[in-house]
Amino acid sequence: MNNNLLFDFTVDKAAKTVFITREFNAGQSLVWDAFTKPELLDQWGAPAPMRAKTKYMDFKVGGRRFYAMISPDGQERWGVQEYTSITPKTNFKMYNSFADKDENRELPGSEWDYNFSEQNGVTKVSITIFNESFERMEKILDGFTIGFKMILTNLEELLTTLSQKL
Repeated sequence: MNNNLLFDFTVDKAAKTVFITREFNAGQSLVWDAFTKPELLDQWGAPAPMRAKTKYMDFKVGGRRFYAMISPDGQERWGVQEYTSITPKTNFKMYNSFADKDENRELPGSEWDYNFSEQNGVTKVSITIFNESFERMEKILDGFTIGFKMILTNLEELLTTLSQKL
């Protein structure tokens, strides 16, 4: 296992943008699937002790994922991701916003741009997150930073398990 994998998490408050670069010791196809298939997303997409639950996902341009992060006591925090661009295996973009259980969005949201590349069996995922509102970014930043780092660790563990099964 490669323990020298890149993990960079940078916040540019002036630009209202978060930049995340993370390498995974897994093939690009598997990493892509982990980000684009609900049955895999739900296995890593929430920081412990929470869990992720996708109500539905239609991974196509104009399609949506409606999902929740559920706390151990059953509280649900819903979100909507709308896919705006997809280049299979290498890039997808989406608009993300919080929502209520009836899918009514809480605006403003954020624009996410995911890029995937592989070299020597290591896949690099670069994520750029632009927040429409500085106030929204400030409000969620601390919890988001901790939580997102946790879920990327969850993803690394899942990818290790899945890669061993291949």
